[in-house]
Amino acid sequence: MVVGIGTIILRLPGNTSLKGKRKVVKGIISRLQNSFNASVAEVGANNIHQRAEIGVAFVGNDRRLINSKLDKALNLVETIQTAEIIDSDIEIINL
Repeated sequence: MVVGIGTIILRLPGNTSLKGKRKVVKGIISRLQNSFNASVAEVGANNIHQRAEIGVAFVGNDRRLINSKLDKALNLVETIQTAEIIDSDIEIINL
């Protein structure tokens, strides 16, 4: 079994409230879930208005496929353009 985990740290420029942040983050999360059938959640920076941390997880049996899906998920977040990607981290674990 192969588990792929990705963390994406986003900057939300011009955002002044947690309500506005929640709207942007929920949109990104739902796009990722619908496009990739992935497990996605906000995993950090919960009370910071202009920053968000999103975690993405995939499980499968092919390391290359999991790596490809993580890369495509990151590219999708880049194309949404409601938030700027500050940092990202990908880890693939063979169990």
